[in-house]
Amino acid sequence: MNTKKNDLNLAILHKNIQEFISNNLKTDLTTLILKGSPFDTVSIQELATQIVSKKKSSKKLPTWFSTKNIYYPPTLNIEQSSSEITAEYKSSLISGTSLIDITGGFGIDAHAFSKQIQEVTHCEINSDLSSIVAHNYKQLGVKNICTVSGDGIAYLKSTAKNFGCIYIDPSRRNEAKGKVFLLKDCLPNVPENLDFLFSKSTSILIKNSPILDITSAINELIFVKEIHIIAVHNEVKELLFLLEKDHIKNIQIKTINVQKDTRQEFQFTINKEAVSTYSKPLSYLYEPNAAILKSGGFHQISQQLTVFKLHQHSHLYTSTKHIEFPGRVFKIKQVMPYDKKQLKKLLKDGKANITTRNFPETVAQIRKKTALKDGGHHYLFFTTDLNNKPVVIISTQIFR
Repeated sequence: MNTKKNDLNLAILHKNIQEFISNNLKTDLTTLILKGSPFDTVSIQELATQIVSKKKSSKKLPTWFSTKNIYYPPTLNIEQSSSEITAEYKSSLISGTSLIDITGGFGIDAHAFSKQIQEVTHCEINSDLSSIVAHNYKQLGVKNICTVSGDGIAYLKSTAKNFGCIYIDPSRRNEAKGKVFLLKDCLPNVPENLDFLFSKSTSILIKNSPILDITSAINELIFVKEIHIIAVHNEVKELLFLLEKDHIKNIQIKTINVQKDTRQEFQFTINKEAVSTYSKPLSYLYEPNAAILKSGGFHQISQQLTVFKLHQHSHLYTSTKHIEFPGRVFKIKQVMPYDKKQLKKLLKDGKANITTRNFPETVAQIRKKTALKDGGHHYLFFTTDLNNKPVVIISTQIFR
């Protein structure tokens, strides 16, 4: 149900207009706008919004994209929403009978939670967006989500109900401060409301931007039990903080990198002592995925997987025998001092994939000096060895 009267332009859902939207997903938008709307009941601006937002949903939100009569919000709401991939992962962290999403947005996360939880409440302060979500849930056949148009914190204060879990995706934009990097500057202010939130639930799940500093967030929060770092195709998309009332044990960090056919996972405990072992480059080279790099678990990788770190600040690893590793794996062909003339002689096709780790020059500077073009079968790692000398590791990638 929705507590607000539906005032959407339902003419958008007319069969002919829906066909027009679908048929113009690949049409140049400027050309389309200049022609104007072919319909009296829908403006060209409304049509453009539907076309652009639907197009952006094709890969990010395939369920919505493939469902008939979905009403799309402005593009910004699509960009700010979770993908179905990350929403599905979040839903695996939650159990119980009830959950409230107090910053509902386009409703992707609430939809995923509804597959695991008996009763889900979706609160959205933007009344138009709330109406859109309520309509779309009907098209999706969802019956266990209650949509509420209004401020989520205010709704929690007005209801006598308690919930099994509270889910929050704070806005990282503040009208006074612009883009912000601390939880206390986001909307809603989670740290300021934590005591109240824990009076309504014993479990809180907070979604945060990848730009958020993990240590700062831990210091702003209480009862942090787990931190999940989600990457998709080696790009960190979300940081999740799972809080459990009265939790005082160590914090678990869990990293996941979702790839086309596999999921790379690695986890460790904060505050548990871990020490790296070091070595010169051996037979294999390992580069941790983006989720692990964000986690800061550099010593834990060395200790748990029994691989050697090349340098304290390089975050590259090596071993004599090939192991399964949560990241990219390479066979080392040669290690040499950084000499641009020698590199040109070795790489006769003039191509290489270049990565720098703990190196005084950037990839652009190296390409300018060596004239090496991007591509080819060779992977060059410009890094610093145990003796603090700049070296180049020439390798080929091992694909699973």
